[in-house]
Amino acid sequence: MKLHELRPAEGSKKKPKRLGRGTGSGLGRNAGKGEKGQKARSGGGVRPGFEGGQMPLYRRLPKRGFTNIFAKKYVELNVERLNIFENGAEVTPEVLLEQGVVSKVYDGVKILGNGELTKALTVKASKFSKAAVEKIEAAGGKVEVI
Repeated sequence: MKLHELRPAEGSKKKPKRLGRGTGSGLGRNAGKGEKGQKARSGGGVRPGFEGGQMPLYRRLPKRGFTNIFAKKYVELNVERLNIFENGAEVTPEVLLEQGVVSKVYDGVKILGNGELTKALTVKASKFSKAAVEKIEAAGGKVEVI
C-alpha cells in the first residue's frame, strides 16, 4: 500500500446535510423545520429550562443549604495504603503523587486510621486523625503536620 492509495474506511465519511437548497434535495422549502412557529423562525427557539411559561423545575424545587466557597478540600488516605513504602521511608504528599497512591493533592492530605500499618514511616501530611497518629507511632513511625 502506498500513501496515495490510502482511503478512509467505507461508510466512515458522510456528506453534510445541505438544508434549504431546493426541492430536488429533499430538504428544500422549509429545510426540515416544519410549518411556521417559533422554532421555524430565524434565531427562534427557547432558552434551556424554559417550560412555556409554566414555573420551571429549577424554581419549583426548594433550595437547601449553601456551599462554602472557602472550604478546603483534602485527599483522604487510610494508613493501610502506606504499607507500600519501604521501612523507614519518609512519606510526603509529593511522594504519594509520584507513587500514584493519590491522583491529585488539592489543599493537602489527611491520613485516616483505617487498617493496619506494619512499617515504621515518617509521615508528613496536612492533617491526621487520632487513630492514624496512634497506629503510625505504634508501628515505630513519626508524624509531622505540614
